Formats: sequence, C-alpha cells, structure tokens
Amino acid sequence: MVLERFDDIYRRAAERKGGVEKLESLFSIPLSPEQIATIPNDRWLSAFSMKIFQSGISWQVVRNKWPNFEEVFFGFKIEPLLMLSDDQWDLKAADKRIIRHHAKVKSIQANAQLMHETSLQHGSFGQMVANWPSDDITGLWLFLKKHGQRLGGNTGPYSLRQMGVDTFILSGDVESYLRSYKIIEGGKDTKRSLTAINAAFSHWQQESGRSLSEISQTIAFSTGDNRV
Repeated sequence: MVLERFDDIYRRAAERKGGVEKLESLFSIPLSPEQIATIPNDRWLSAFSMKIFQSGISWQVVRNKWPNFEEVFFGFKIEPLLMLSDDQWDLKAADKRIIRHHAKVKSIQANAQLMHETSLQHGSFGQMVANWPSDDITGLWLFLKKHGQRLGGNTGPYSLRQMGVDTFILSGDVESYLRSYKIIEGGKDTKRSLTAINAAFSHWQQESGRSLSEISQTIAFSTGDNRV
C-alpha cells in the first residue's frame, strides 16, 4: 500500500471546488479538547438522539421537529430521564409532537444511561471524549457502538463531528477513495480495516499538520460527487 501525498489530494480538491480559498471555506474546524470537555451531557444526548432519528428519515424533517423533542424529553437532561418508568417511556414514544418511533425513543433511555455511567467514571461524557487518545478515534467509535444504542455505523462519527470532535468520517466518497488506493479491502468496520484507516489518517496528519476532520473533508472533496 502506497499512500497518496496529502498535497496532491488537497490540490485536486481545490481544483474541483473552485480554488484554495473556496475549499478552505468549506472545512468544519474541530473544537479543542478543552472546549469539548465543557459540553454538558444533555447536549451530547441531544446530538446523538438527533442523528439516530435522522437515520432513514429526512434530516430537515427531524430538525424541524427537534424543538418538540427538546420539550418532550426535558431538554435531554439526564437525571429526569433516568427517573422515567418504562410505561412513561412508552407514552413519550406515542407523543404526536415528535416522530413516533418506539425503538429510537428507547435509544434515548439507553444512551442517557450511558451518559450517566460515563460521568460517574470520568466526571462527564465531554471529559471522557476530550481525553480520548487522538490517534485512536475509531476506538471511540467502537466504544459508542458497544456501550450505546444505535450508535454504530456512521451515526456515532457524524454525531461527534457535529459536536466539534476531531474525527474523520467514512462517507461514501471517503470509503471509495480508501478502497481505490487499497487502504481497505473487505468490510470497512473490521478491526483490520479500522487499524489501516487510523494509520493512513495519522500519516496524513503528521504530513500536513491538518486536523482529521479537514483531511477527511479534503478527501471527500477530491473525489466522488463533490464537484462544484
């Protein structure tokens, strides 16, 4: 496996997006670990829950409904949610103000428990994320998949990116690029693939000084359907 130079990836992305200035304007810049650590648990739970509901549903429809979700679920405050009985959760899942999907509503209950347990160990969920080793971001993905509910696939990574965490995303364009250069073969979620992906992004990060988010977006903009 021979990795393409990041400068060449960047140059191609800039050409496709209309120049360096235009490309740079498209990047989402991650927050610092110090900023991540201050994000309260309710905002993490809200973000994860929104992405779970957006899976298979129009993202805009979910966004339009989200103020109702915030109202129905106590602003996603962990303690009040943990006090609800199973019958009360069933009633909330049937509330006409939200998108009624029982299994997804129950994921809010499970992930509130995750936030609570993580806070007992680390002070808060944000502090745990802030202290996670930057060279093992896929390890954080696997943690969410194992200990959370409905946070596998791209749901966890997209939620992290939305919250400002420095992570790459295995979007269709990024995955296609990685396969075309034989960085991954077979399933993208296997331990072998994730190890190879981590190594490739770490290499590009050392080479470029860019964040994982910027590298991921550069790759996506350099290929696939992201032409201006």
